[in-house]
Amino acid sequence: MKTNGFLLLLATSLHSTDAFMGIGSKSNRAAKATQLKAASGYKIGTKVEGLQINNRYTVESLQKALPDGVDMSEIALLRFAIAFPDEKDAETALLNAIKWRQTTGKHIVDSARDAVTKATASGGWDNEVVRDAAPHADIINQFITPKAVITTSTEDGDLVYVIRASQIDDKEMMDVCSVEQVCDFFMYAKEVHNIVANQRSEATGRMCSVIFANDISGVRKAPDKRFSQALTSSSDQYEDLYPSLAGPTMILNLPLILQAFVGLLKPLFPKSVQERLVFKRAKILASLKELTPLATDATVKTNFVREVTSLLP
Repeated sequence: MKTNGFLLLLATSLHSTDAFMGIGSKSNRAAKATQLKAASGYKIGTKVEGLQINNRYTVESLQKALPDGVDMSEIALLRFAIAFPDEKDAETALLNAIKWRQTTGKHIVDSARDAVTKATASGGWDNEVVRDAAPHADIINQFITPKAVITTSTEDGDLVYVIRASQIDDKEMMDVCSVEQVCDFFMYAKEVHNIVANQRSEATGRMCSVIFANDISGVRKAPDKRFSQALTSSSDQYEDLYPSLAGPTMILNLPLILQAFVGLLKPLFPKSVQERLVFKRAKILASLKELTPLATDATVKTNFVREVTSLLP
């Protein structure tokens, strides 16, 4: 494959793909902050209380701007306040997101909320409930499986979304799915992440982020154009609908031949992502034939998430 095609693959799909395959529980190990910032400037591991103090007036303004009958947690409003320091900009972004949640995205939001409620009803996490409730799950779950996509947790409580694109037969999937169906599937995953991250932030007092870990192992070709279109569509909506949720974007196990081109890769990503990019070799992840052990083997999972956190600046 030509180098420029590979660079395009990274920039157009890997950082933005989302599917929800499982969330591991966090440990009670003391949390620490890294120097790497999340989407809107706060450091990973930042305490909620400090963010609330610094953004109190904007949050109060957003609470007053909520339409009748709309209930949003303070954490959800805080994410908009952090992303948009100007109150008018924050209010505009919030109202646009609410409009999407009440119209185009209503079925996604409702399904995700009900799925998380059922998945956590017993005090643990029933991932099959969440997978089965995804839009068009009967078709898409045949192609996007835990072998290729996993969501797990660091010991500090941040979500780690892991994808190995080489284990998704995107062409075959797009032959039986529409771009809109796949986009809905990805947006559902983002909404589930959003719900869990906000709940954890409230429970722990530590702002929870989503770390994107993109494993390049085995990638030999650019994605199907229709798949890229679905990825781009969902990615374009991410920071508007879920501000201050995305953490670092990690590009892991880049082939040796392309490691010299890291400086050329960064400009291909959106500016909002560039400052959070991390290019590293993840040996534990590379050693796995598939991602399933990250959900089924506690030792493998622990070693992996520790590897991820150790690779963050």
